[in-house]
Amino acid sequence: NAAPSAFSELQVKMIDTQQKVKLADLQIDQLTRAQKHAKLTHAEIAKLPDNTRLYEGIGRMFILQSKEEINNLLMDKQKTVDDKIKELEQKKVYLERSVKDAEDNIREMLLSRRAQ
Repeated sequence: NAAPSAFSELQVKMIDTQQKVKLADLQIDQLTRAQKHAKLTHAEIAKLPDNTRLYEGIGRMFILQSKEEINNLLMDKQKTVDDKIKELEQKKVYLERSVKDAEDNIREMLLSRRAQ
């Protein structure tokens, strides 16, 4: 009776972990798009004269900022996104390893059940 319960628990854990891997993939995609947007914005702003009036969008309002401040904000955003992507990729590797371990354990249970 304990074997079917352990088998079910492993299956549930494996499915849950697979969903977490998919979620990590989605988050990485979103962060990559945000990073690309920041890089493109940074490249466009670099072409402007230093005295250009630039505004940062905050909620529904815009605040006048210097070109240097906007550049710093964009660079910070890119670094934050880079760090988050690295963190998610490490988490994804761990989750994928957990899925593989669960699959191996399920396979072993099935083989041992057939052997009985």
